[in-house]
Parts: sequence; structure tokens; C-alpha cells
Amino acid sequence: MAFNGFSTSSQLGQPMAEINTTPLVDVMLVLLVVFLITAPLFQQAIGIDLPRTVATQATAHPQVLQLTLARDGSLHLDGQGISQQALAQRLQADRAAKAELQLQADQATPYQAIAAVMALAQQAGVNRITFVTQPQTH
Repeated sequence: MAFNGFSTSSQLGQPMAEINTTPLVDVMLVLLVVFLITAPLFQQAIGIDLPRTVATQATAHPQVLQLTLARDGSLHLDGQGISQQALAQRLQADRAAKAELQLQADQATPYQAIAAVMALAQQAGVNRITFVTQPQTH
């Protein structure tokens, strides 16, 4: 059955051959506007507190260097105090062994000190840096 709204008597009995695309265009424009508004929201950073994490099982590597960075900026490699220059030399020497650097930084340590140690490790050719955290207590 064809619907013939407001047709003249000469068109009586013929189906309408046109499709009304206006509602489809309206819906597509609304979806485009919604997408354009919400797309930038996916790129915003969220503030988090990194030191409070759930402990994960550490994988075993042949050589592990444990570097502790205190809140005053002092460095300790495997429990012994070390300067940044000596640390750079030690990391250069251990580069061939593909050692993993486990970085334990105090929560109150300034980010600048952590970034300086990471840059030092990168310049020495260390490819694996692990951040050690305390298990979260419930």
C-alpha cells in the first residue's frame, strides 16, 4: 500500500519515488558535533599518585642494579653510597651485561632529581629501568 499524502487526482495510485533524507542529515550532523566536542576530552591527563601501587611479581634478569634515591638527593647503588659521576661510569661498565636498573625513590623526592638519574641512565645505555614501590595496604 502506498501513502499518497496531499496528492492530486492525476497522481492517485502511484507510489512516492522520493526519499526524504533531511532527518538522516540532521542525525549525522548532531553526531558530528558530539564527536567534535568529546574528542579533545580523551587527551587530557589525569593526576595520579604513583608510589601507591599493587605489588607485581618481578621478572628475573641476569644482573640487577638497585639504585636508591633519598629525598635529599643522595644516591646508593646496591646499598653503598655513590656519586653521579661514579654511577655513570658503573652504568657504562654494566651496559654490555644488559643490566636492569631498579630505581627506589622516596615519595618526597623532587621529580627533577629522578629525571636527572633517568637521563644519566639513558646516556649510559641502560634500556631497562624498573620503579620499585611499596605494596598498597588495605
